[in-house]
Amino acid sequence: MVASMVSNLTIVAPHEAENHFEVSLRQAFETLQPNLRPPFSLAIPKPDEYFHLNCAILYGVLTEPHLAKTHIKHLHGIVTDGYAIFVNSLVGVVHHLYPKLVGSVKIQLIWVVEEMVHVLAVGYDSLLVSLLRQIVGGDFCDANLWLCLKLVTLFLDKWQCLLEESPHVLSSGLYTFLRVLSDHCRPAKANVEKLESLRRLEVHFCVKIVREEFRLCLKIGRDFIRLLQDLVHVPEFRDIWKDLVLNPSKFSASEFRDISDIYCMRTSHRYALLRITPEMETQLLFLLTHVKLGHQKRHQMWFAAKFLNEPDRDTVIVDIVRFICCAYHPPNEIIQSDVVPRWASIGWLLKLCRKNYVEANVKLALFYDWLFFDERRDNIMNIEPAVLLMVHSIPKYIDMTHTLLEFLLLLMDNYDIEHKGIIVKGVSSSFQLLASKGVIQSLDVLTSCNALSPVLKEGLGRLLSGVKLGASNGYLPG
Repeated sequence: MVASMVSNLTIVAPHEAENHFEVSLRQAFETLQPNLRPPFSLAIPKPDEYFHLNCAILYGVLTEPHLAKTHIKHLHGIVTDGYAIFVNSLVGVVHHLYPKLVGSVKIQLIWVVEEMVHVLAVGYDSLLVSLLRQIVGGDFCDANLWLCLKLVTLFLDKWQCLLEESPHVLSSGLYTFLRVLSDHCRPAKANVEKLESLRRLEVHFCVKIVREEFRLCLKIGRDFIRLLQDLVHVPEFRDIWKDLVLNPSKFSASEFRDISDIYCMRTSHRYALLRITPEMETQLLFLLTHVKLGHQKRHQMWFAAKFLNEPDRDTVIVDIVRFICCAYHPPNEIIQSDVVPRWASIGWLLKLCRKNYVEANVKLALFYDWLFFDERRDNIMNIEPAVLLMVHSIPKYIDMTHTLLEFLLLLMDNYDIEHKGIIVKGVSSSFQLLASKGVIQSLDVLTSCNALSPVLKEGLGRLLSGVKLGASNGYLPG
């Protein structure tokens, strides 16, 4: 029998096995279905019975819209754990099943999520963050735009509640929608009718946070600036940018005096994780932990076909590179093994960029932490892939070394002229630490490379004139 014929939750292809989590929910529902209709039992269930009853009610809410309110009343009547089991099961549905959920089930899912926020259920914040991860970058299909609309509307409707109870969720929403807006506000999409009302809501939500709750922007750290700069062509964000640079006192936050304060704030890896779907994360981690270098082409082709094949989907490469640099730091046993290293995967991703602005943003994502690097607060693993990609591309792929080094030097000179001193210090500190920790044996591999243009070598030489070139033990290059 075709799996999709027995599944009320998901659309499953004939050759695919059903998800074990989905099966467990359905079995709980089928077993307890007689108990899910009024009058409900007044007996207090045992712990295992309580767990299965929560699973059964969840399945009923998702697959029986006409009885959803009855199921929720039942849940309210039996709950003894602050809805923790129910919400944890909901997170499981989002994490494991969301891309394959039937359309009607997605509608029910958003409805019950709103119910859980309303009762401040234990774990509702993690549930909202899980849903944010299901928004796919560069995806303009109706289902993805619908999810954007539902979540930004929910965040605005529940603004005061979220601000008081879970402000970190609003920071996560800001990071997500700033990034999504960079896709939705591209000039090529300016007159797409189905985007207009969504864009207005997304802009309103982001501007509201920045103008009214600037401290939540500071929670993001320097990547807030990276995302904001990609939106300066949008009038509302251009005004914000002008105030950040020229009139910082407009933003009421004691930690903020000028934009350099934000440059110095490292962005937590959990923000990079926000823009990678769980399915994409699973495949990336498989590639980076199990596939041997030299045998990756088939896996890379599958990944590109699955996640990057649509015309606008290459913008997600920016998010993937940020994820690889900031959110996946391999242990030494992986670094010492023969699996595909991070730098090689980033080199492959750079070659997939089809548009110049995407390639530039990917390079910025790769080097962003270099610009403001401080050993006291930043992680060497964030800057390691870029230098290894430059070094390992010599001599066979010297064009890669050339284009990356050229971009870095141009970035250093032009990114923020007012704060160039901070940036020069960050980049030189990056090179110094990478050499001293043995990530590369010596900077001579770059400064003495005959294949590099004299202009680049001269620029690099000036930058490194005060940097010690010796290496010490303490790091295993990957």
